[in-house]
Amino acid sequence: MYFNRCENGKRMDAHVQVLERLRATFRSGVTKPEQFRRTQLNKLKSMIKENEEEILNALHKDLAKPKFEAVLSEVDMLNNELIHAVSNLKQWMQPEYVGTNLATKLDDCFVRREPLGVVLIIGPWNYPIQLLMVPLVAAIAAGNCVIIKPSEISAATDNLIAELLPKYLSQDCYAVIQGGAEETKELLKNRFDHIFYTGSQKVAHKILEAASVHLTPVTLELGGKCPCILFGHVNATAAARRLVWAKFFNSGQSCVAPDYVLCSKATRDALVPAILEVIKEFYGEDPQTSPDLARIVSSAHWTRLMELLGKSKGRIIVGGESNQEDKYIAPTVLVDVAEDDALMQEEIFGPILPILTVESLQEGIDIMNSKEKPLALYAFSDESSVVNTVLEKTNSGGFCSNDGIIHITLPTLPFGGVGGSGWGSYHGRWGFETFSHQRACMLRGWTLERLNGLRYPPYTENKLSWLRWTASPKSCSLM
Repeated sequence: MYFNRCENGKRMDAHVQVLERLRATFRSGVTKPEQFRRTQLNKLKSMIKENEEEILNALHKDLAKPKFEAVLSEVDMLNNELIHAVSNLKQWMQPEYVGTNLATKLDDCFVRREPLGVVLIIGPWNYPIQLLMVPLVAAIAAGNCVIIKPSEISAATDNLIAELLPKYLSQDCYAVIQGGAEETKELLKNRFDHIFYTGSQKVAHKILEAASVHLTPVTLELGGKCPCILFGHVNATAAARRLVWAKFFNSGQSCVAPDYVLCSKATRDALVPAILEVIKEFYGEDPQTSPDLARIVSSAHWTRLMELLGKSKGRIIVGGESNQEDKYIAPTVLVDVAEDDALMQEEIFGPILPILTVESLQEGIDIMNSKEKPLALYAFSDESSVVNTVLEKTNSGGFCSNDGIIHITLPTLPFGGVGGSGWGSYHGRWGFETFSHQRACMLRGWTLERLNGLRYPPYTENKLSWLRWTASPKSCSLM
């Protein structure tokens, strides 16, 4: 089932209808059995396999995504999550037995993962398949009913999802709602059991305000300025190749793309020539003609980036060329960028890379720590002491040394932010936990009633002494 854009007066009614339908389904218990969840995950896998060409075409229409990048970051990441979830679902659903003390020795004490109910997933435009569907995988695996709201900015992918999903998944359990900001605003007036949002901090504030009315828990996957620090001995050529790939993948429109670089002057002087050669190697003499470079998603986003670049006082060493009609901005690198530069005031989210020079590793760490905690942080160095120092003295959602972005492809690692870069995490088991309630369970019989008498009145000091001993950690058997 899907609901397309509708008039203001009809939005609320349409949303209420679909919510009531999904709530009725959830109350029936249909989504809870393992086999149902497994079947829906396999159907989603079939949807991706049978419509891969259409998905790649939609991604190219929205962002001019090269097939190579689209397969790696959208199709394959989703497939890997599906395979991982199907393979581990039975284990994830098992009750987790916990240790007991003497007072509970004969009881069954365990944690049971239960679905939350009807959840809402709001996706972004930069990875409109992966960042919408991977949370959906987790929500299905956890046994929920789900409403998904794709981004209207990536319109071709938005329409394709609305067309395909009802053909493969149960329409009584999962629904797609399309529309823009007003549609989302109306949708958020309803009560959900969880809201999962990927996008900007600005919109996240509105999500939180709406969720607070119903005391709805939220997961926020945001972004921020992800730093990359190079220090000590560094293989400049290898570093340049990995940095350029991570930064200009999807034309820089990645929430975990390196947003700025910190390094010493000596490292910069070795790194910059290598970056120039790598950009030429990757995208040719004229990157605009390269089939391997995506485009900016819209004219509005192109304008924002060009205005940001125009305000910068840094020196452009490569790139700077642009074409609004083509929504093209060349891979651009600037040096002599100051800490108060326009490019350092907000997340860039485009193919523009500022390089700042620092005198010491500690100065670089201080700059990183002066900003909000990023979604990802990268440290490039051949010296393990440098990598470990950065790891120990900074905070971020994720951390990767000597590479960029690649850490998010592993479903056994949690993906999520901290502080201003997000709340909560997902991928693999972590996503299953996000969409589950960890229910504490104790199953008691009628034995040991004599021991239970220690807690009944009339109270005595002797009873208290014995009761404190039976309930103490010293009497626990931890599993």
